Order: sequence, then structure tokens, then C-alpha cells
Amino acid sequence: MGIRRLKPTSPGQRHRALNDFSELTHGNKRPEKSLTERISRTGGRNHHGKITAWHRGGGARKLYRRIDFRRNKDGVVGAVETIEYDPNRSCNIALVRYADGEKRYILAPNGLTAGDSVENGPGIEPKVGNAMPLKNIPVGMDVHNIEMNVGQGGKLARSAGASARLLAREGEWATLVMPSGEMRQVRVECRATIGQIGNLDHQNRSIGKAGVKRHMGRRPHVRGTAQNPVSHPLGGGEGRSGGGRHPCSPWGKLAKGGHTRSPRKVSNRRILRRRKSRRYGQLVLPKKR
Repeated sequence: MGIRRLKPTSPGQRHRALNDFSELTHGNKRPEKSLTERISRTGGRNHHGKITAWHRGGGARKLYRRIDFRRNKDGVVGAVETIEYDPNRSCNIALVRYADGEKRYILAPNGLTAGDSVENGPGIEPKVGNAMPLKNIPVGMDVHNIEMNVGQGGKLARSAGASARLLAREGEWATLVMPSGEMRQVRVECRATIGQIGNLDHQNRSIGKAGVKRHMGRRPHVRGTAQNPVSHPLGGGEGRSGGGRHPCSPWGKLAKGGHTRSPRKVSNRRILRRRKSRRYGQLVLPKKR
């Protein structure tokens, strides 16, 4: 899939760069009705009506496509009918019709086209689009849609252009190198899909104008330093200022340097190399319980 630039007929079009959608199957413009459902939008408000997630609201209406992240339909060959656009994610999706008539949406890997066949389960050929446990995948292959717990469904490497590499297997654990550079262990019974997620040029697009962000449901974000001192601790001052203190929320809570991961999470103990480790390249073996 390539990138097309629009003619500068207006200031908003001048710097806009869009996908040309050449990978999509043309002709069928509507999604599979049996696999769609309505999205209820909250505008960033909780059940009390208070705004807890700022800068949310508005946006274009869209249907949610139910994606088969588990890939647990074993022993049945599926044929790819269409490659479709999904407004809810950065990658494209593929509509698969299985031999028994059931239809499911899956994440479309790079190279998968309409007419190809896909399978799920152990003991199948490790080709692009097939899903199987990590213990059946040859070492060194790129995978995506990786489970963190057996039967939970894929959680890792699901965005456009993402893929992880199966580095090694030892006992009941498989070692993966994530797109961020993090190295972690996952149980060999967890499933993954062969190949790299498609729509590789998604990172090269440029939205061009603020109105496109509004179509995405994102409202304007006002910097703290641009506000009045009664509205934000960083506000006020003559002209443009740096705020005079460390970045913080409107209620004074510091925004930088805090830990956001729970030390009690099981997945933390299986990280061999962190994404932003000071000792980059040096393995950190998991602690024994």
C-alpha cells in the first residue's frame, strides 16, 4: 500500500498524505453485517457523568468489526474473501469464510490477498496468515497477534506494520523480541499468527489539518502554560514561559517519572530486556519465585 498526496487546493489539503488503499478488495463497500455491532461512546465520561478522559467527544460514527483474536477454529480451512478497511484500528482486516460456512474477521498480514487460504491449530504449514502455538512455529520467524495467556486471544503486535520475532524456545517458555526492542518470554502453548501486519505505510500518512482529528473523536488540547494561573499551576507569566516548575496536572500532581506498571503483574517477571533499559543489550533474567 502506498501514500498519495493531494493537490494543494486549500491549506488543509496542502500537507495531507493519505493511504491509496491499493491492498483493499474493491467492490464491496459495506462490512459483514453479522460481524458488526454499534459502539456506545461516552465522550470521556464515567458512570457518574464526570469527565475522566479529557479531549474526547464528537467524531464520525462507525461500526465495530468483531475480530477473531483467538484464532481457535482448528481443523477447518478458511478462504480469504476480502481485504477491508477498519476505522477502529491502524491495520486492515480480512474476511475469512471457513469450509463450514462460518465467517470471521482476522487481522490482515502483509502479503495476504483475496483467494488465499488460512488455517488454525497445531501441525499445519507455517505460512503467512496461519495461526498456531509458538511451540510449532520455526525459530526465527516473524509473528503477530501473540497471546500472553493461553486461550486469552492475541494481545501483542496488533498494529499496522508490527511483528515480533521468535528468538528461542527453552522448556515451556518461548523468547520473543518485540517491535519496541523489548525481549520477553511467553508460554509455548500461546498462539501467534505467522507474518507481519500489513498496511506498512500507515506511519507515513499526514492528517494535514485539525479537522481530521475531530473526525477521530479528539477535541482540542490546551497546554497548561497557555492557560491562566487560576486554571493551571503552569499558567500565567509575561509572554511565553516554561511554567516555572516541573510538568504537572491542573491539580498539581507531577506528570513525569512516576511508575505506571504494577510490580505484582505476572508478565513483568518475564521481561528479559526492557524497552528503555539503562543497560540496553544486557539480559535481565527473571527472578525465581
